[in-house]
Order: sequence, then C-alpha cells, then structure tokens
Amino acid sequence: MDPYGIQAQGSRTESLGFPRVTFGIIVLNGEPFTRYCLRSLYPYAHEIIVVEGGHEDTRSVATPDGHSIDGTVEVLQRFCKEEDPEHKVTVVMRDGFWPKQDELGRNRTPQSRAYAELATGDYLWQVDVDEFYRARDMECVLGMLADDDSITAMSFRTRTFWGDPGYAVDCWHSRRGGDQYHRLFKWGPGYRYLTHEPPTVSDARGRDLRQQHWVDARASAARGVYLFHYSLLFPWQVRQKVLIYRDEKPRACAEIVTWAEKSYFALGNPYRVHNHYDSPSWLQRYGGDHPQQVRVMMADIRAGRVRAQVRQNEDVERLLGSWWYPVGRRCLMIGDYLDRAMLIARHPRSWWRRRAQTRRKASAP
Repeated sequence: MDPYGIQAQGSRTESLGFPRVTFGIIVLNGEPFTRYCLRSLYPYAHEIIVVEGGHEDTRSVATPDGHSIDGTVEVLQRFCKEEDPEHKVTVVMRDGFWPKQDELGRNRTPQSRAYAELATGDYLWQVDVDEFYRARDMECVLGMLADDDSITAMSFRTRTFWGDPGYAVDCWHSRRGGDQYHRLFKWGPGYRYLTHEPPTVSDARGRDLRQQHWVDARASAARGVYLFHYSLLFPWQVRQKVLIYRDEKPRACAEIVTWAEKSYFALGNPYRVHNHYDSPSWLQRYGGDHPQQVRVMMADIRAGRVRAQVRQNEDVERLLGSWWYPVGRRCLMIGDYLDRAMLIARHPRSWWRRRAQTRRKASAP
C-alpha cells in the first residue's frame, strides 16, 4: 500500500517522457514541511538532493555543530527509510557549520553548490522546503521542457501565504518584480552554479542561462503556473527565519525582529505584514486551491498526527472583517500604480533599470 501515490505517480511521469530533473533543497529547521515537500517532488524527480544544516550565521537556531533543532534530521532519515522506494533522495550533511559565503562573498552559495555538484539530471530545480507546486503545474513545466529542449531557465511568480493557507499577503515589492523567483535551470557537464542570491547558473561556455532561452515569471504565469510559498505560515518558522536574517544581513535586516513582533505576532501595523517591511503590504483572503501535500499537511496538523504551532488568527479575522482595512488595501493598490507612474515619468531610464535589477535579483530574502 502506497498512501501517497508515490510509486504510481512516478511510473506515470516516466511514461510521459519527461526529462530528468534534479531537485536541490537547502534545509535548516524545515518542520513541519520536510516530508510533505519531499512527497510533492518525488513523483517528478530523477533525484532529490537535500543539503541539511546552517551556515555560520545561523547559530541562534542550530545545534552547536550546525544542524536543525526541530527534528528535521530525523524526518529526513525516516523518509529515506520508509518512503524512498526508488532511492531518489540523497541527504548531504557537514560536520559543523557550512560556510556562509563563497570565495567572492556571495551568501548561501556554498550550500547550493553542494547539491549542484552532485546533480546528474538534465535540469536543476531549486526548491525551498516551504515551497510547493500543484501537480498540474509540475506536469505543465516538465511538458514544456520535453517539448522544447532549448529552454535554459525558468522563473515563477509566487503566491505567498501568511498565518494560514486561507490568507495571502501582497506588497509593492512583489508587484514591482520581487515576486519572480528563479528556480529551474538546464544542467549538464561543465555547467556551474554561480550564486544563490539570485540563483544563477552558467553553461559550459560560461554563459548565464537567463541570458539565453529564459521563460520568465510572466510567461510561466500566463500558463497558470505559480510557486506556492508558505514562508510566513507558522510562528516558529517566522521566528527562526528573522533571527537568521538579522544575523546574516545586519544592515539590510536591522529591523526584522521588530517587524515580526509588531506586524506578524501582533498586527500593530497591518499594512506592513510582509517581511519586505520597507514596502507597503496587506493581507487578503485566498479562496483558491493549494498543492495536495499542503492540504495533507494541514489535515495532519489539525488531527494531531504532526506537531506544529499554528498562529491564532482571531486578529486577522477582525481585521479582514472590518470596513476600513479593505479600503486601505485598495488605496495602497492604487497608490502603487500612481507611485510607479510618477517614478517613470520623472526618471524613465532609472525606473526601467531598477526594475530590471529587481527582476534579476528576485528570490533573495
């Protein structure tokens, strides 16, 4: 009995002639997402390479030797033993903390290179443990790659969830290109993973794959393909992330702990609820579908089969049920268009240059 349909779906995927994909994951304290993320990728994977542990600036939320403190390691071990019939999953661990930067000072790149250097697929697909895709979107992407092997890179527009899968968060930063995440790259001999922020891969001739046949986020969204990002779902998840960002990027994220206390754990500033807190943001109800394994995860949490602290969202319900909050949200949406129009009118070249930079850098925290 295979309760998750892993073997059956895997056989179906192979019969469709999809290309071989290596999924690469960096994880530190990935609970409760870990097993559900792996299950969601398994049917479409040639292999899944998980790099566990933290870099040098994650000491506040890691063991003394650089590993997860929330049971992630044990979940990975159990998955490999009980739910990996085709031996697709490889877990890479280091004795001690990973280097924070590569030789050129680029954050988190050593960990991403650790899975890239082991990849044997035709494509490399970077996934965070709290990112999911609907099955039909995965099959759409893999079908595109099977039909057109000239595609060298793909990016995806994100839908970000906050406090509960029924609440989505949006912000000016996202609407100006920050919702584009670079995730999928052609892979082969001589290819190199250059940077994690933003994810960048070069081919054997040293050419950036996004400078070739790049399917950007606008094009993938036109096909209905989105990255479902549950980055602000659980209190523990947010608490440990802001501590990492505070220590990793003390200048850029100097106020992130204060933001979390005032605008996530409480709603003191309900128009600064996204962790890109220098940009106006807002909450709204989400009534669409979710990837299957996210639905399974939430059902397991509600039934007590998996332990996870959930946010108590009575304050969100009061906020969304008020008359004034939707009015303010609409004003911010209009204000975004007006602000952009004014910036373009005043400095057209600078505006388009900044927008291009934002799109190239998308997905950095």
